Amino acid sequence: MKIAIGSDHGGVDLKDALVSSLQEEGHEVIDRGTHGHESVDYPDYGEAVANDVASQTADFGVLICTTGIGISISANKVHGIRAAVCHNEDAAEFCRRHNNANIICFGQKYDTPYMAAKMTRIFVETAFDGGRHERRIDKISAIEAKR
Repeated sequence: MKIAIGSDHGGVDLKDALVSSLQEEGHEVIDRGTHGHESVDYPDYGEAVANDVASQTADFGVLICTTGIGISISANKVHGIRAAVCHNEDAAEFCRRHNNANIICFGQKYDTPYMAAKMTRIFVETAFDGGRHERRIDKISAIEAKR
């Protein structure tokens, strides 16, 4: 699986830990940065990873900031992106099964490297259920198309 990952300075430590975990699991990782603790702007990294996923350069994306919220808002501005903030295993599973999320977002303030790796594993291994959820995703796409 090819996974794009990015973070701002508030998530760089968790990002670096996840890059190692993902590579150990055999995934190809596209690391969009940041690569240090100097203050940077999360929208830049949210957009970079979202573009990788939207263009199918990557199968999925992982984004991290302090809370996961700001970077998810940024990613969701890219057409075709469904980024979900997850802080537990159920959310990681159901954002794929019911919402067909294509980017998972974490908050370094809340998520440990162990749990983030576990949630990412669940996220990439879970298929979209389709069925009744498909029409809801279609409605989200219709809202997006109005812009």
